[in-house]
Amino acid sequence: MRIGELAAATGTTTKTLRFYEDSGLLHPAGHTATGYRDYTEEAVARLDFIRRGRAAGLTLAQIREVLDVRDRGGAPCQHVEDLLAARLRDLDAQIANLRALRDTVAELHEAASTPDPGSCHPEQVCRYL
Repeated sequence: MRIGELAAATGTTTKTLRFYEDSGLLHPAGHTATGYRDYTEEAVARLDFIRRGRAAGLTLAQIREVLDVRDRGGAPCQHVEDLLAARLRDLDAQIANLRALRDTVAELHEAASTPDPGSCHPEQVCRYL
């Protein structure tokens, strides 16, 4: 299938496909007699995996690591488990930080809900922040 057909079939762009190919995420396509890229159905499955990896929050470098393990004939299951465990730890930390930020903003909002413009000094800009 040509690059435009692959892009349409996978909901991506030809620019992204070229980038993935240049980055080693997508195997280089064969070429037709007229010089067009000619992708196989394997490219569709690989792009689906890349999409699922990105949806899980993995970086393209991490996805490439998993693909490299598979391309060398190995089963990347343990590597994927390690990556997902690290991702969960990162998400838990981000959630904790967001909760703390929310608490701070809620306190500021509460203080600002009863404004007292007379108590604000020009050099403070706004005493609620």
